[in-house]
Parts: sequence; structure tokens; C-alpha cells
Amino acid sequence: MTTPQEELLPGTRRALLHRIAVAQTEGRAPSLVAAVVRGGRTVWHGARSSVEGHGPDENVQYRIGSLTKTFTAVLVLRLRDEGLLDLGDPLEKHLPGTGVGEATIAELLAHTGGLAAETPGPWWERTPGSLRPELADVLGERAAPHPAGRRFHYSNPGYTVLGALVERLRGEPWDEVLRREVLEPLELRRTSAHPQAPAAGGWAVHPWADVMLPEPAEDFGRMAPAGQLWSTTGDLARFAVFLARGDDRVLSVETLREMGTPAAPAGPAELADGASYGLGLQIQHRDGRLLVGHSGSVPGFLATLLVGVEDDVAAVVLANCTSGLMTSQVAADLVRIVAESEPRIPEPWRPLSEAADSILELAGQWHWGTSPIALRVTADGLLSLGPVSGGGRRSRFRPNGDGTWTGLDGYYAGEILRVVRRADGSVEHLDLASFVFTRRPYEESAAVPGGVDPAGWRGIG
Repeated sequence: MTTPQEELLPGTRRALLHRIAVAQTEGRAPSLVAAVVRGGRTVWHGARSSVEGHGPDENVQYRIGSLTKTFTAVLVLRLRDEGLLDLGDPLEKHLPGTGVGEATIAELLAHTGGLAAETPGPWWERTPGSLRPELADVLGERAAPHPAGRRFHYSNPGYTVLGALVERLRGEPWDEVLRREVLEPLELRRTSAHPQAPAAGGWAVHPWADVMLPEPAEDFGRMAPAGQLWSTTGDLARFAVFLARGDDRVLSVETLREMGTPAAPAGPAELADGASYGLGLQIQHRDGRLLVGHSGSVPGFLATLLVGVEDDVAAVVLANCTSGLMTSQVAADLVRIVAESEPRIPEPWRPLSEAADSILELAGQWHWGTSPIALRVTADGLLSLGPVSGGGRRSRFRPNGDGTWTGLDGYYAGEILRVVRRADGSVEHLDLASFVFTRRPYEESAAVPGGVDPAGWRGIG
């Protein structure tokens, strides 16, 4: 239930209903179900169906296809956070004998490991997993058509390998680890490896006639970590809250932000679409906003979950048709409708509870060469560095407790900001990634790299 303050306005709710109604009609989907999350709570649910008088609710399962990959990535990041592996480790270190062992775990998560897009043999999504009982059957003889680390190449077998890695390090089947470590803590009771009633049937809709054909619902076997799961809009809405805010029982918000940071080089197609890929999360730029999440497609089903990072709005869209409906666009539109109709109200500004003089004296205007730079002390205890006006490099810094600061984002992410003081304790300059920031442009008394002409500033004479 939502409180009155959290309810969407009637006009917003109608716009959401109109969007999914158009999608279901024009996409010719047997059914479509959607949910919107705002401020950490589900605030809207809608459904359209070709069966008169019947609309699936938030507890009806649909198959979510490759959205499963995000769940698998969460398991791998848990192993990393526990110290059982490093993302830079080659696969061979933990899962020897695959034939693709030179790819690192990070590369497999980001689809840059060079592995093939699909498995050899018949279409794996429409045939029993028993046809591919071993990893060797999934990978085939030409498992890696590209050099590891050189390009983004979406790979379903890559996530099968990651699932096998989870099984090796946990000593249990992938789906059991997922249930215990993710589904149960997050209370995703209607997410499972196999359908549990009520569950929608998957359909293929003829492209040139308004008739349908049932799609087989195969057990993917070894390929399960790439696309096996079934879920509901209710569960996926809760999963969206987790992706946005974290849950220390599963993954911290810092690790989730890492998952949503681009980790794969974008090719021409991705650049044109404003898309990239993180560590198990797709990243999009649509309508001027950043969206992270994942889509899924298997015969009979389409799915998308997207989180609007700055707007604190997420959307889930599920449909039971093989093609003809762009659930990613619909989900992005649902986020946009709420974000534009009811813009997020920012938290009230509050000052710092306390601020040491040694930090306050850093605030104000600095110069990198001749470029004026503003350094601000923000209410969250961070430093914010950026141009006084116009575009340029901007970063935030967190204190390290020893007088240094570490960049959190932007150009200086991971770089160390040092405060250099004179013998009397006053600040002489800031040192950042070999750059010297001075109070005046090329200040003579500071250690400016290359020195300062002793004749000083002058005109043309």
C-alpha cells in the first residue's frame, strides 16, 4: 500500500495506462503487465490483455530471459566482495579447463571476454538443455571468435560460464545459491527457475496475420544463468529498489553503482543508441536521463527493468510474445512520464553539522594554469571540484582521514587530492594527479611544474 503522499496524480496514472495500452495494441501482445517504482515503493501497476475481463496482476509469472544475467552478476559480485575472487582474475584461476580461461571475470561480466554470442548446435532457447549437458557442449570448438578484452560482443555462453564459476566456488547448483543469497533475503518469493502458477503462457504472434502459436517452455539446463528465470512485476519492482538502493544482506549500494558503470567499450551501434554495458547491467541514455537495468527476450516472452538513476523512478514491463513489442522503449517511456509529470522534489538543503577550519580553508577559487576552478565543501562532507563556469572536468572527493581525498567520479575518479602546506601550516597549493592548483594563476611561490617566468605577467611591448 502507498500513503497519500506517494500516490501518483490521476493524470499521471492515465498517461501510464495509455502508454501500455498503446504498446499492447500496436505490439499485438497477448498480454502486457507493468509496474512503476518511485521513492523505493511501487506506486503503480497496470495490465492489458487480449482476454476480455482478464488482466494479469503483479503476481503472475512471466519468463524474463536475459534479465536473469543481472541476478547472476549479483552472485559473482558477492564472491568478489567476500574476497573469494578478484574481477581481474583470469577465469582459469578459479574454473580451469574451459578453453576460454584467459578471459577475466570482469570481461565475462561486461561481455568483452571474446566469447561467441550463442552456443553451437540447435537454437538453445527452443531446445532442451539436456542437449548441452557440459560446458564443452555450450562453448563448442570455436568458443572465442574474438580476442579477450578487445571489443563488446554480447555472449550468452559467457554467463553460463559465470554460473559455473558460482557453482564451483559455492559448491551448490546455481539456482540454489541464487535462492538462498538473493531471492530469500530480498523476499522475491515469486521468482524461480521454473514456472509456478499463476504463470503466463508464451506465444508467437504471426507477423502478417492476427493468429498465435504457443512457444515451448524449455529448461535451459547449463544455460540457465543466462536466461532461465521466471518472475513477476511485483518481485521485479522490489528488485529494482534493490538495484537503486542496495541491501547489505546482498550487495552494498557502492557495488551496485560499480555494476552500473560502463565497463565495455561501446561499438558504433551502441554509440548510436546511447547504450553501453556495465558488470551485468545495461546502461542507456534516453530523453536526457541515465537508465540502468536489463532487458530479456526468449521465445514467447519479452521483459525489461529500467531504473532512472537521477529521478529515483523505475519501471518494469513484461509481455508474453516473441517479438513485435519494444519493452525497453515502453519502460523508458514509463520512467519519463512519471519524471516529467511529477518531477522529483529534492530533499531540503541542510548545512554541515560541523566543518573543520582545515577543510573550510580549501573552499573557494583555485587555478589550474589559467583556468579558474571552484572547490566547494558540500553538506555530505565531500569536496566538489569543477570549472567556475562552462564545461570541463568535474569530480567529487571523499576524505581519507589522513588529509588526502579520493576522487569518486568524473575525470579524477580514483585519483588522490593532496593539500600541500607551507612551513607555517597555510595552504600553498593542491596537488591532483600531477596537476598543481594555485590560488592565483601560475602563482610564483607555488611549486608550479615547469616553473614561472621570473619576469612575470606582461603585455605586448
